[in-house]
Amino acid sequence: MFRELNIFFTALSFFTRIPFPKWAKFEKAYQHEAVKYFSIAGIIIGGLSGLVFALCHWVLPFNISLVLCMVFTTLLTGALHEDGFMDVCDGFGGGWTKERILEIMKDSLVGAFGISGILFVVLARFFGMETISASSLPIVLIVAHSFSRTLAGSLVNSHVYARIDNSKAKDYAHKLSGGNHLFLWLTGLLPILLLQDIKYFLIIIPAFLAKFLLGRYFQKWIGGYTGDCIGATQQVVEIVIYLSFYIISVHL
Repeated sequence: MFRELNIFFTALSFFTRIPFPKWAKFEKAYQHEAVKYFSIAGIIIGGLSGLVFALCHWVLPFNISLVLCMVFTTLLTGALHEDGFMDVCDGFGGGWTKERILEIMKDSLVGAFGISGILFVVLARFFGMETISASSLPIVLIVAHSFSRTLAGSLVNSHVYARIDNSKAKDYAHKLSGGNHLFLWLTGLLPILLLQDIKYFLIIIPAFLAKFLLGRYFQKWIGGYTGDCIGATQQVVEIVIYLSFYIISVHL
């Protein structure tokens, strides 16, 4: 049990600014197993974000509450996935070979593709969340943050790691065992039950399709994925879930 707690906090400290407990023990060997807790980390992030939105909406208009919720989430995660998305935009937008794409993605500078990309992501996230009612949004946030990390984390099993150098994400880039991969998926899918209607499981289809197409694109150009690709996948799938929820709610 103590070992599993250490692995869980390893995942949580990677995804959030929540400090690693002093009583817990960090070991590098835990990092490759931490992927199985990505969905649970997403549940925590989505739950806290939903709580912030609900508290703000008691006294503030809907749109302002949305913005404050987004600000909180960015601070909580340290803009980890946004950074990955910008790197992917710059790398794939400016590079024409695997080596050049990886080189640009590793560069700490942000170019025009990255700035344009993150602008579109922030707008898409805001307007996607705006389509959801205030009563439903806290639950949808939990679903979006958890299942988007399920699919992003599943890249480690469906694709190979593209880098050969020592990057921050390399220690997490190991295929999960069958049991751990199943745990990642189950903990990512369970929050959909909170929506209290089986039709919302249809969210899985467009979300998985987005991950599949991104994975195929990454595979074509760099032969696999990187940590930035995981972050970009999370960002895109999260937005797809907001839009899918709206479509299902209105048209089904």
